[in-house]
Amino acid sequence: MSVAITAQRASSWVAASALVQRIGSIALFIAVWQIAADAIHSRLLPSASAVFVVLVQESVHGPLLFHLGVTLARVAAAFVLSMVIGTAIGIVMGRSRTIDALFDSWLVLLLNLPALVIIVLAYVWFGLTEVAAIGAVAVNKIPNTAVTLREGARALDRSYADMAASFHVGRWRTLRHVIMPQLYPYVFAAARSGLALVWKIVLIVELLGRSNGVGFEIQLYFQQFEVTRILAYSIAFMVVIQLIEWVVFQPLERRAGRWRQ
Repeated sequence: MSVAITAQRASSWVAASALVQRIGSIALFIAVWQIAADAIHSRLLPSASAVFVVLVQESVHGPLLFHLGVTLARVAAAFVLSMVIGTAIGIVMGRSRTIDALFDSWLVLLLNLPALVIIVLAYVWFGLTEVAAIGAVAVNKIPNTAVTLREGARALDRSYADMAASFHVGRWRTLRHVIMPQLYPYVFAAARSGLALVWKIVLIVELLGRSNGVGFEIQLYFQQFEVTRILAYSIAFMVVIQLIEWVVFQPLERRAGRWRQ
């Protein structure tokens, strides 16, 4: 019992230490930013305090929360769509050499096709609609997810699947309890890179063809050279994405990796 308590305290100490380091790193960044802005004293590099004031004002009295919510909804839709389709494609290609050889060139083509081209074509073909916007973002992310999960499917330990077959475990239970636990590291790797890619592309989509969202607002403030508001909107969105990493991805990853311990 004492060993378990000691291990739990050690784990809590490590988690607290990591949190302090993260907060210290952020505080250092803000301090460097503030000092640099005060030294340069230019409207092109507003201070951290000025951006924070605008961030609070836009959140309380301005449209920041509305546009942030719209952008997050688009990010969520495109992210889920790309992860589901990309994961399915990656697993199938990783498990079948024939399908992999047949569609590998498609993946290479999509990986190297510029995101801007896909967005423009989607708007030209399907109009300036939400479906076109979300679809364009998903198409940009699907090949990345597929490639990552394909490598994971290739790295599967087949002995576990053979053991499940020898005990007559059904396909669904084999997928859930044998295959997916081995793929979780690849799923989270694809999810992290995917979220970072998706929200950046969503901003471009909004800038080019939507009438709301963070990207649309950044475009307006760019035309007015409102650097302070550009940074305020950008930081608000980055804070939300970072919170998703800390609150959602990291706890889920630790829970999914318990079977390895």
